[in-house]
Amino acid sequence: MQIHWYPGHMHKAQRKIREIIHQVDVMIEVLDARLPLASRNSLLEEIRGDKPCLMILNKTDLADASVTKKWLAWYNQQSGITAYATHTGERRRLQDIPQLCKDMVPRRGIPGKPVRALIAGIPNVGKSTLINALAGRKVANTGNEPAVTKNQQKVAAGKYFQLLDTPGIMQPSPGDVLAGYRLATSGAIRATAMEFEEVALFAVDYLLQRYSGALAKRYQVDEASDDASLVLAEIAQRRGCIRDGDIDLHKASEIVLNELRAGKLGRISLEEPNRQLPYRLLPPEEPTEPESDESA
Repeated sequence: MQIHWYPGHMHKAQRKIREIIHQVDVMIEVLDARLPLASRNSLLEEIRGDKPCLMILNKTDLADASVTKKWLAWYNQQSGITAYATHTGERRRLQDIPQLCKDMVPRRGIPGKPVRALIAGIPNVGKSTLINALAGRKVANTGNEPAVTKNQQKVAAGKYFQLLDTPGIMQPSPGDVLAGYRLATSGAIRATAMEFEEVALFAVDYLLQRYSGALAKRYQVDEASDDASLVLAEIAQRRGCIRDGDIDLHKASEIVLNELRAGKLGRISLEEPNRQLPYRLLPPEEPTEPESDESA
């Protein structure tokens, strides 16, 4: 499944970021801690250039803690990046963010020279909730659907610290098919731009490989199975997803994805640094014939 979802306001937001980046001291990029690579927008890295970046791994309350530690170490090894993990329920840790930004630009954050931080990220990554927490009041709209924020705004968020908010911007198409599935599984893609059964099959297949115990505990299915199609059908039967006498896989898919996103299966990470599990339902790649050496 290839994701193609790039509303017009996202294109406008990307263009606006390019126009104002010279006014920015620090870029704050908010990532989903469950998928810190798939949820990163390479366009933002290109726009940022050599400006320092505070990489916020958000939603850590939903992610596997041991995997999040690996991602923090992975990002902190990269030049110009400081990685920090939190979630919007950790009010005390959120208050560290302005100081982390000031530490990256020591000549700012003083009277007359506030730190100007541009906050960006893909849709539904928790950016607006984070801004409201930093500002101490509701200044950005929030919601469970992606693309809630439509316009750019400047927000005072503490002494000598300003935030420039932007709408969530997705790449025109994720870099690879599996990244698209991870994004859709996490809730970053609108329901109208994805096939629920395809995404749920991906999620079930991944869970069977990485978190089979959590899947079995939640749905009383065989954790030793390696057939995501059969497991999804069994979940449909156990949850009473029947329509006109037939199994309703769409309804079962909605249940699995909504419960996974809500953390009801436990803390699940959808990718790890340098270790990505294959999706076993993808058709195998066609073997390529070796090129003949006509000069031989």
